[in-house]
Parts: sequence; C-alpha cells; structure tokens
Amino acid sequence: MQRIEKTSVNFSLFYFFMFFGYGTLFPLLSVYLKQEVQLTGTQIGAIMSVSPVVMIIAQPIWGVICDYTRKPRAVLIFTLVMSGLVALPFVLMESYLALIAISITLAIFQSAIVPVSDSITLNYVMAKNRDYGNLRLWGALGFAIAVYVMGNLAETLGLSLIFYCFAGALFICTIFVLSMPKESNSLKVDLRTGVAKLFKLPKFVLFLLTTFCVFGPIQSNNFYFGLYIQEIGGTLAGVGIAFLLAAGSEAPFMKFSGSWIRKLGIEQILIAAALISALRWLFYFTEPSLLAVYATTIAQGFSIGLFIPAALQYVREIAPNDVKATAVALYSSMGNGLGSWFSTFVGGIIYDAFSLFAMYLFFGILTTIGLLLLFVNLKVLPHKAA
Repeated sequence: MQRIEKTSVNFSLFYFFMFFGYGTLFPLLSVYLKQEVQLTGTQIGAIMSVSPVVMIIAQPIWGVICDYTRKPRAVLIFTLVMSGLVALPFVLMESYLALIAISITLAIFQSAIVPVSDSITLNYVMAKNRDYGNLRLWGALGFAIAVYVMGNLAETLGLSLIFYCFAGALFICTIFVLSMPKESNSLKVDLRTGVAKLFKLPKFVLFLLTTFCVFGPIQSNNFYFGLYIQEIGGTLAGVGIAFLLAAGSEAPFMKFSGSWIRKLGIEQILIAAALISALRWLFYFTEPSLLAVYATTIAQGFSIGLFIPAALQYVREIAPNDVKATAVALYSSMGNGLGSWFSTFVGGIIYDAFSLFAMYLFFGILTTIGLLLLFVNLKVLPHKAA
C-alpha cells in the first residue's frame, strides 16, 4: 500500500512539473512574439497553430514507436529532453520563417509528451484501481502556478525567461519518469478498421463536430488570453493572476467531475459546460473591465474541468466496444488538433483584420454552433447502445 501511495505521488509530481513547464511557455509565447519579435497577429496565429497541426500527424507515429519498442518510458524521457533542448534556441530566433521552423521541431517532440504519459498513467490506475482525475488535477495546479510566477518574473527579468523555465521543468520531469512503473501495455488504436465503423455512427460524427467547435476556442484562448489581458489594461503580472484564477479553477471541478456527472447526467453537464464557454467568449467581446474578466475566469474551471471528463466518457459510451480506443484518438485529434489549429489560425487573422475583441466574438459564435450541434445530438438523435 505504501508503495502504491509513493507511485501516486510520483505521478502527481510529474503532472505538476510537466504542466508547470507548459504554463511557463505557451500562455506568454504570444506576448513574447508580439512585444519582443514584433510579429503581426496573422504571423502569431500561424506560429501558435503549428503545434495542433503537427500533433495530428506526429502523435500516431509516437504511438507506433511506443508499441514497437515496448519502452514508453524511454520514449517519454527522450521527447521531454528533446523538447527542452529545442526550446532553448527559440530566444535567438528573430525571423518569421526561423520561428516557424523551430516551432514545428518543438511540436514534433512535445506532441508525444501528454499522450505517452497518459498511456503510462492509465495503465497504472487501471491496474491499481486508482482515480486518474486525482493525479491529473495536479497538472492544472502546476499550470496555474507557473503562469502566475512567470507573469511576475517576466516583468523584471524579461520574457525570454519563459524558454529556460520551460526546458528546466521538462528536465525535472525526467526524474519522475525514471520511477514510473515499467508496464508497457498500451491502448491499441486500429485506425484503418475503426474509422470507417465510427463514421457510420451519426451521434459520433456530430460529437466530433461539437468538439471541433467547442474545444478549439478553449485551446486557442490559452494562446491569446495573455494578449487579451494586456489589451484591457493588465500587466504581465496581471496575465499571471488571470491564468492562476482560470487554470486553478480547473482542479476542483476535475476533482468532483465524476460525482457531478453521476448525479446530474452526462448530457446536462456537456450542455452546461458548452453554454458557459459560449457566454464567456461573447462576454469578452464586449470589452469588459479587467476586474470583470478576473471574476469570470472561474468559467474555465467549469468548461474545461467538466467538459473534458464528460466528453471522454460520452465518447466511450457511444462507441462500439471494439473501437473505443480509436474513438478516443479521433476525439482528441479533432479538439486538440484540428479544432485548436482552426481557431488559433483564423483567430489570428481576425485579430489582424479587426481586433482582439472581434476574435472572441468569433470564438463565441463557433462555440454556439457547437452547442446547437450538441443539443441536436443529445436531444434529437436517438441513442443506440454501443
């Protein structure tokens, strides 16, 4: 029992430092590109949207490598170290094309970190009957604390610090990977036979479109929220406070998501989370005060902390048993990959042509479309048992 508790603590610390690293870099990267490199909104959008596109291609390849080598820990350590090393020369790049090239390289390695670590973690929690959410919530806390700390440090030490702290956090993660269980079993995803079967299910296809519309803006907001805070009068320290409140609110919602889903029903949770996301983006379009934005950041806890576990559970419920892993892979690629790329890239163009506030109007409209698709899916289409 003591060994199990020690392993759980090890996983929790890994997630804390992994997302601490993400929190030091990605929320402030758009601010760095605008202030230090003087890029346009379209250029920033293109650079920030590189990672989701690369993820769609690279993640399956890393999965194949893990399955072939049966050494997911070694793959995870390799990608953590390479991600940290590639991020370091980022600060030396000044041309747009050079920034695109290094962003693609970073995304290739970084795209493996979350799915490979999640695969190892899921093997552990299933074998030991533990709760994945209780481990993963430490990532939300790490992300929140990182943005707050970096927002304050960047005010005095400069924005280039974000690359060094990102690399340092990932290097620390390798210590905890060495202590992870050696189980090499992974969820097999047979895309060739699974995709055709899943795309014959109207409820699944419609939910993929919902994920594209709802989760894309949520992911894109992580890239642009720092610029938004500054646009309405906030400082770099203010960016840190906003992310501390927003990302920090995810942890308690993740903690209680399972009980709320059982009590209220998965359909009600999905609709409520999507509705709150849409209202949040539309509210940001109205150019509210900084204090009003701070007060509404808890909406992120509800939209992310509840939508992610509810959506994952819904996908597994509607997918046939023999293609559940394929369904989860497609769901992840649609939201974290294609949806995130579309919202980030188009959002950058709208930012350039109109304003940052118009970009959030676009986010609100896109999420509202997703909410309508979700309502049709859950309330109109008949539910067929998988």
